[in-house]
Amino acid sequence: MKTTIKRLAALGLAGLMTAGVLAGCSNNGPSTGDAANGKVYYLNFKPEQDQAWKDLAAKYTEETGIEVKVETAAEGTYESTLTAAMDKDNAPTLFQVNGPVGLANWKDYCMDLTGSDVLGELTNDEFALKDGDATYGIAYVIETYGIIYNKTLLQKYFDSDFATVKSIDELNNFNQLKTVADEIQANKDALGVKGAFTSAGMDGSSDWRFKTHLANMPIYYEYKADGISTTDAIKGTYLDNYKKIWDLYITDSTCAPTDLASKTGTDAETEFIDGDAVFFQNGTWEYGTLTEGGLTDDDLGMLPIYIGVEGEEEQGLCTGSENYWCVNNEASADDKAATLAFINWCVTSETGTAALADDMGFVIPFKNAKEATNQLVKCDTEMVEAGKTPVTWNFTTMPSEDWKNGVGTALTQYAAGKGEWDAVVSAFVDGWATEYAKANG
Repeated sequence: MKTTIKRLAALGLAGLMTAGVLAGCSNNGPSTGDAANGKVYYLNFKPEQDQAWKDLAAKYTEETGIEVKVETAAEGTYESTLTAAMDKDNAPTLFQVNGPVGLANWKDYCMDLTGSDVLGELTNDEFALKDGDATYGIAYVIETYGIIYNKTLLQKYFDSDFATVKSIDELNNFNQLKTVADEIQANKDALGVKGAFTSAGMDGSSDWRFKTHLANMPIYYEYKADGISTTDAIKGTYLDNYKKIWDLYITDSTCAPTDLASKTGTDAETEFIDGDAVFFQNGTWEYGTLTEGGLTDDDLGMLPIYIGVEGEEEQGLCTGSENYWCVNNEASADDKAATLAFINWCVTSETGTAALADDMGFVIPFKNAKEATNQLVKCDTEMVEAGKTPVTWNFTTMPSEDWKNGVGTALTQYAAGKGEWDAVVSAFVDGWATEYAKANG
């Protein structure tokens, strides 16, 4: 985990960069209230950690007597849930934004965390979301995503007579990935699977994997080629590569492309856990669900998302954060103090850090972090130590949720045969310029 944190600090991740355009947030500094008289209401972003957060909150209440309520937004509904919750009398005291773009939407509710104990626990100020000298968000988890694979099933393919690729070391670029996936799909009955990839569901519980996480790949390579970290007008230089990987996902799959509009995140999880597919695009946050479903560390590996870019053999996994804690500036002084005390306890106490590492599988950027037991995190560490270059999270620079939805709709229609790829390109490029202008007009 220390390797991961050091590497991230050196990268200067786009999603972790300080934001110099976020003027207007209130600057009240650390709360002067009495935590003992306050309470905490956390609106959690991550459904897969819902119960773990509730268990940790209960332990904190038992230890301190301070009430901590955890509510979790359904997959893909965080912004709408937060908007509705902030309109209520008892609004969340702790919520999250996904980076500079998200913070701009919620700046009036963000307390300046400068001088707080929890801010002082960060290993590097790259993990603080700032406006000038003020800090309005703190990244609380560093995560990694890629193509999770079932080692047992993949080895069965490697050992088969029809396999062109014979080891995981050879599977290091898009052409090799396509060869493997095509051969698995063609011989799925012999391998006992329904497809090479789990269903690329475009239901709201799953579409973020493709309109956001997969869309990060062409953005990352364009930013890298142009030497930038954000833009008001994406060019779409690598959208042909985006098409290559999307075509592979929807063709070498457990279901027909026409079925993807209604396929859910749970469908994909179940397919992977049941051994119906070899590959599953997702991240380290899935570890608990997969192991609870019966898979073991020996079953799990993770590949980079290869899209056919020159030199991708040296590419690593996608690592970063879109999870920044913010404290509600509209909460009472006592509730703000209680909230700051709770999150500081989460990242400093033995109970808190163990829960974050063991129960939630988090790598956290704080001084007292416990080494994660998550096998998928270990995959990332191994790639870093092997000298692979991680892919930064640049999707925090996407101009709006409407932009993502436009791309998602175009991808769905293309997969169903009801739209052309040009519509995806238009949603990506033209939609970016339109939504950026709306946000910054």
